Amino acid sequence: MTKQSEGTMRLRILATSDLHGKFVPWNYVLNEESMTGSLAQLATAVKEYRDEHTLLLDAGDSLQENSANLFVERGKTHPMVIGMNAIGYDVCLSGNHDYDYGIDTVRQYFNDLSACCLTGNVYDEDGNRLSKGYVIREIEGVRVAIIGMTTPVIAIMNKKQLGSCKVTDPLEETKAILKKIEGTYDVLIGLYHMGLRQEFNVANSSVAEICQALPEFDLVIASHEHLLVKGTEINGVVTVMNKDQARTMSVIDFNLKQNNGKWEIVDKTTDSVDISTYPADPELMERLKPYDEIARKDAEIVIGELRGGPLIEGMLWLGLPLMEIQATALANLILSVMRHYSGAKVAADAVGNPTANLLPGIIHKSDLAKIYKFSNRLSKVRMNGRHLKQLMEWSVSYFNTYHDGDLTVSIKQDSHDYTYFYFDGVCYEINISKEPGERIEHLTWPDETPVKEDDVFELAGNDYLCNTILLNPGALFEADDMPVLIDPDVFGECGGIRELIGDYIVNVKKGIIIPELKDNWRLTGINWDEEKHLQALKRALEGNIPETFFDAVGHLYQAITELDLIDLLGSGDREE
Repeated sequence: MTKQSEGTMRLRILATSDLHGKFVPWNYVLNEESMTGSLAQLATAVKEYRDEHTLLLDAGDSLQENSANLFVERGKTHPMVIGMNAIGYDVCLSGNHDYDYGIDTVRQYFNDLSACCLTGNVYDEDGNRLSKGYVIREIEGVRVAIIGMTTPVIAIMNKKQLGSCKVTDPLEETKAILKKIEGTYDVLIGLYHMGLRQEFNVANSSVAEICQALPEFDLVIASHEHLLVKGTEINGVVTVMNKDQARTMSVIDFNLKQNNGKWEIVDKTTDSVDISTYPADPELMERLKPYDEIARKDAEIVIGELRGGPLIEGMLWLGLPLMEIQATALANLILSVMRHYSGAKVAADAVGNPTANLLPGIIHKSDLAKIYKFSNRLSKVRMNGRHLKQLMEWSVSYFNTYHDGDLTVSIKQDSHDYTYFYFDGVCYEINISKEPGERIEHLTWPDETPVKEDDVFELAGNDYLCNTILLNPGALFEADDMPVLIDPDVFGECGGIRELIGDYIVNVKKGIIIPELKDNWRLTGINWDEEKHLQALKRALEGNIPETFFDAVGHLYQAITELDLIDLLGSGDREE
């Protein structure tokens, strides 16, 4: 859109973040088409929304995930960079995962990008900024200042990869820049690879803290948390955020008017574009085709074979994943991998994917997602027996309390499977007839000695458990009584838990895995009538129980009352 009239103008900002290696509409982890978003689709959307008064910005995390690590090679341009240069980004920021492959990779990323690269709070070993802290772009006389900072938690999460580099406080760095550029801009934009919430109890690691301290910002582009924030105000500062893997693009319009020679913002609007509705740009697809072919061939690599049966015998048990109610060979494999590579005494992980399984036969690299769906990293903390018991009790509050007459195990409404963890390295029972907080019984070490409150040991878990639940003050433990983070990313650029499972199959198991069941835990407190239980199962399998039951929204009788099966399944008043 051009000037509306003399002395007025609309400035448009297009923003993305957390692209995470999605350069074409293909999920190489699953080796299947994925039209939810990609750089190639973004290219089409940007062409529609860009005009001569537009700036295109990205808030970091471009190089990691979706097999993007295949292309992290010194001296060669990454396909994400090729795509971003083709689209024509104006300003880009480094995110925490861009540091996963080391400082040299970040330097090459900055060097290869045609966009201006910002990271105002990372300094190299000589005390020089890794890249600029700000840039001022002028469009038709309107001066737009853009300040860029990366989350300070990279000092924790990427300590190994940072080496001698120093990470500083983004708020203090921002204040210093604002003092330096005072009076030189008309529009002030913050580009931050930081979420809305503070992380690891690190001061000024959230955009909320930035906005509270610096209300002079006209716009803050947040990222890192992969949440869709179309436009909200924090202390009067308009703030936006995008989903990951190019699923959305923020559109912010500033209407400006010239007053006594100075441009002033009259109003601003924010919106979000769903990139899944756009086709891929044919020209960019052709340019990225060689990289797409490499990644697809990589997904088809044979890494081993599963013999002797599936990793889970059966999938759902009256609507609940078997991994949630009994020990399985799949869970044992995942936890064995975590303990092997971390050296931790105890390991914990969540189900994540209720349909996870692997059937006997050849294992391709893309099959690893059938074992472990998400790109979680492997982390390690030091804790004591009291911490462990408290974590376990919190985790198993996931279940509804079992009452006499109930014919199934069920979970609480609004519960999430990623907060229910299974454990290895200890033995335990979950008595679901007890109220939450009193369910973990007979918690022992494998040699049957009790786990004592003051026993100190290391626990391996995914980064969500270790970095968010365990180290978020007030979430589970208070700030002065939390486990100690030993390593937020045990293997760094070597990959996450999914990649470690592949390495375990190839190098530890020599390409052959056989289902191994470790019966170290079980549910107790269940005393239903077996005949009625089997009748209920039969009705469920025949499709006579509504789908709401399979969401495990409460006691079985509640989901099927309208089907007049109360006599079969038990009756009586219940309280959630």
